[in-house]
Amino acid sequence: MNHQRKLVATIACRNQGSRLYGKPLQNLDVSHGVRIIDNIIECIQAGTKVDEIVLAISDGIENQIFTDIATKHGVKYIIGDEQDVLHRLIMAAEAVEATDVFRVTSESPFMYFEPVDDLTQRFYRDELDALFVEPIIDGCGFEIVKLDALKKSHFNGSSRHRSEMCTLYIRENAPDFKIARVAPPLQLQRIDLRLTVDNPEDLTVCRHIYGSLKSRAPLFLISEIVEFLDRNPSLIELTAPFTETGYSTMYL
Repeated sequence: MNHQRKLVATIACRNQGSRLYGKPLQNLDVSHGVRIIDNIIECIQAGTKVDEIVLAISDGIENQIFTDIATKHGVKYIIGDEQDVLHRLIMAAEAVEATDVFRVTSESPFMYFEPVDDLTQRFYRDELDALFVEPIIDGCGFEIVKLDALKKSHFNGSSRHRSEMCTLYIRENAPDFKIARVAPPLQLQRIDLRLTVDNPEDLTVCRHIYGSLKSRAPLFLISEIVEFLDRNPSLIELTAPFTETGYSTMYL
C-alpha cells in the first residue's frame, strides 16, 4: 500500500473462555467446517489490501491447533506469552518487519471491511499513531496502530494495558498520541446488537447469519446483517442480556 510502510493484521489466538471454550474455533457453518477464525482470515485476504496476516498464538498445547490453521491459510504465526497479549502482537508484527498493525479480534466473525483500504491511506497521510472505527456494533470494528505506539504502550503501561485490551494505554493517554476516531454510518451504530462470540447465544445468532447470508462469505456486509437481524427480532432478543456489559467497557 505504501512502499515505506507495511500493514500487518496480527490476530491474537488462544483457546480460552469461561462461557464458551475455544471461541475462534467454533463453527459458523457446521456442515462445511467453516470456523470463526477461518472467516476472519479469508475476509481480510479477500476484502482488504492488508499486506500480511500473522497469528499471535498463546503458548500451551491446547493452542497448537492454531498453527495448523495458519498453515491452512498460508499465513505466518508466532507463539508467545498467554497473558501478555500486547507483546504477542508486537512479536507478530516484528516477525514480518511490519511498521503498522491492523487489529481485529479472533472471536468476531463479521468485520466492517469496506473502508479498510481508504482508512489505511488516511492513517498514512495524516501520520497517525492510531485509528479507531467507533462507535460500531460490537465485534465489527477494527483498529490501525503504529507498531511504535504499541511498543510505547508496552513499555509505559501496566499489566492491564498488556492484556487483550491492547490499545487501552493509547486510549487512556490520548494527548500523547495522534489519534483519529472514525464513525461508521448510523445504521452500524447499534448498541442493541452484538456480533462477537462470547456466549452460546452469540454463536447461535452468528450461525443464523452465516447460514442465511452465506452466498456473501467471507465478505458479509454489516448493513445486510443489520437488515437480517431487524427482520428476525427473536435473534436480537437472544443476545440482549449481553449488550449493556459489552458496550460499557468498549470505548473510552
